[in-house]
Amino acid sequence: MTKKIITLTINEKDISFEPNITAYNGMINDMSMDNKVAPLTTYLKRIVTAESKEYLDELLSFPGAAAQLAEAVNKEYAPKLDISIKN
Repeated sequence: MTKKIITLTINEKDISFEPNITAYNGMINDMSMDNKVAPLTTYLKRIVTAESKEYLDELLSFPGAAAQLAEAVNKEYAPKLDISIKN
């Protein structure tokens, strides 16, 4: 998979992420039933571009921001596959 920069606009300000398979898999592997926010936060901090780090820290101070940001990035980076089972 080639490098892809995903830019989100939040409150009229851009924030960019460069997701990769290592960071994505790490997030999935670190998640558990009682630990979701920390892996999402770590994931976002690993993939945010240098120019957007300060804005990410600002956004992560809001409740639920890590989940919303990761969902938006991953919707583009790891889209759902259309899978069907043949009989």
